[in-house]
Amino acid sequence: MFCARQVFRCFKWVERVGDQITGAAGPYFVGLAVILISLGILSFFTVVQPSLALPWLSTPLCLLIAVNLVAHYYHVCTIPPGFIDDPPRYPGTGFLWASPSTSKLSTCGLEIVSAGVSRCKRCRLMRPERAHHCHICNKCVLKYDHHCPVARLGVNQCVGLHNERHFVLFMAYLVIGSFFFIVLGYQHAVDALGLRFVPWVHTMPRLCFIMSYILSVVMCFAVLIMLLWHIWGVVRGETSVEAQDHKVYQRNAKERGEAFVNSYDLGVRKNLVLFLNIGPNGYPFYTLFLPFRIMPYSDGHSWARRHGLERHLGVWEGEELTDEDDEET
Repeated sequence: MFCARQVFRCFKWVERVGDQITGAAGPYFVGLAVILISLGILSFFTVVQPSLALPWLSTPLCLLIAVNLVAHYYHVCTIPPGFIDDPPRYPGTGFLWASPSTSKLSTCGLEIVSAGVSRCKRCRLMRPERAHHCHICNKCVLKYDHHCPVARLGVNQCVGLHNERHFVLFMAYLVIGSFFFIVLGYQHAVDALGLRFVPWVHTMPRLCFIMSYILSVVMCFAVLIMLLWHIWGVVRGETSVEAQDHKVYQRNAKERGEAFVNSYDLGVRKNLVLFLNIGPNGYPFYTLFLPFRIMPYSDGHSWARRHGLERHLGVWEGEELTDEDDEET
């Protein structure tokens, strides 16, 4: 038992050191991500796009994908995820903000229930359900999903209530853009490698284009897996952290002969609509194709739940999981 505790403490120390390094190096890797994204876009528009047929159609579509990719990356990096001690937020009125479908955002037809609260063991603040403490930011984040460090696309901040939509759309447009780069730029990649002995007449150096092409192949498949994982969580009405918690709840309920029901899961369609906050009670559908900022349907202190449920079914009082306590062994 003593050895197990020492090993546990050692791993916790390594984790904390890793968090500190990640937090300190994050801004530099954001800069690296900006350079790589810019290089990929320049490679596409200087080499691939001029050779496409129907330029009157292909050029606007390519520009739309590029604008969405860059804008959503900017939003997810700059919009605070929503800390529990932040003041209330309200929709903006600038040109970057979309207008709601109605004059006032509505939750018509949804059963909105105030979230239960608990005290965080680390920051000692009262926090609502779905909020978790981030080791790197050292704050509790509303609807915390994960902290996006160096290894995850260079966002360098938490993904939570106010920027999770931009994070998913950024990944979606990154996958779409890199896929078209791979398909449409294949012949140019062959030429850049000198396999067809065709002279390279483009302003973009061969090496830069080859690097961009290889990076696009890697990112397309890697980010696609991440995107599918996050979409799977969205359609199930859970975050990445909650997905782990719900496995524990399911196991505990099964041992008692009960069934666990996620009270946030309203069905695939409603879960998607609420996450994207589109439709008659939210924002117009064009916000999926134009990178405007929008407000989430919730303020993080109350949530839509299944009819008749004020908490998860199959979870007893006191069984709710909280963030790990660093002092626990």
